[in-house]
Amino acid sequence: MTGTRHLDAFEAARPKLLGLAYRMLGSMADAEDAVQDTFVKWQVAERTAIANPEAWLTRLCTNRCLDSLKSAHRNRVDYVGSWIPEPLQIGGRADPLDDVEKAESLTTAFLLLLERLSPRERAAWLLREVFGNSYDEVAGTLDIGEAACRQLVSRAARHLRQPASRFVPPPAHQEKMLSAFLAALETGSHETLAGLLAETVQFQSDGGGKSTALSRVLETPEAVGKYVARILGRLWAGGRLETIGINGLKGLAVMRDDQLIAAVTFRYTEDGRIDRVFNIRNPDKLMRLRMPVRHDPGSGALWI
Repeated sequence: MTGTRHLDAFEAARPKLLGLAYRMLGSMADAEDAVQDTFVKWQVAERTAIANPEAWLTRLCTNRCLDSLKSAHRNRVDYVGSWIPEPLQIGGRADPLDDVEKAESLTTAFLLLLERLSPRERAAWLLREVFGNSYDEVAGTLDIGEAACRQLVSRAARHLRQPASRFVPPPAHQEKMLSAFLAALETGSHETLAGLLAETVQFQSDGGGKSTALSRVLETPEAVGKYVARILGRLWAGGRLETIGINGLKGLAVMRDDQLIAAVTFRYTEDGRIDRVFNIRNPDKLMRLRMPVRHDPGSGALWI
């Protein structure tokens, strides 16, 4: 394989590698590091010994992510407050929500659900169900037998059978919920949210110790509704709220003096009510949100 073909092979695989690494790690910065490390090893690899470049790169990137998850677990033990995956603005199509059901593996709620899996379960399920690899290919990537691979995917699937984390309402319904949320912020009255919040609703805020955020998770419709209307409405008064696509769902970007200070996205129950409000305040996680990322739901690939 010539130098140019060697580079072309990596560039062809890069978007899928990035899509895999982001879903594995919940952080675009960490995902880019994993892909870059994969590229460095690809440059010095013995090319004649690699029969299938994409499979080789996928294996290397997956193992790099598995290594990262070991240290990530230790870091999250010491994380200040709730940890929420880094939000992405999904762009690049006329309406980035057209394929949202196929892109459910990118929603904030689903990425958090993946956190319940062991790292190898997460890798096996993503490679099989999102990226469409055969059981034999996944087994080769993880260096295990096919029977063990099937067990990993099966166990992961059982953990992921939580309807609320996978339900994606139609765009019109999301607009309705956002309008009610905005009305509560603007009027200071939580009555606009009455009946729209599930009994199981929770409000999570991620400041990472770098920005003021709730240190506890709020529960019950009354507590969440009052906090949104009376506290956030006051804190965000004078700011500019923009509707943007966050990880495949309609969400809010909160601007003050042209600086992004918060991003809000939701999880919905099967009957369309809000049962999670995710408020990302950590400035490190907001840095990239104004730069759209292109996603191909069919392949799971991500382009920066």
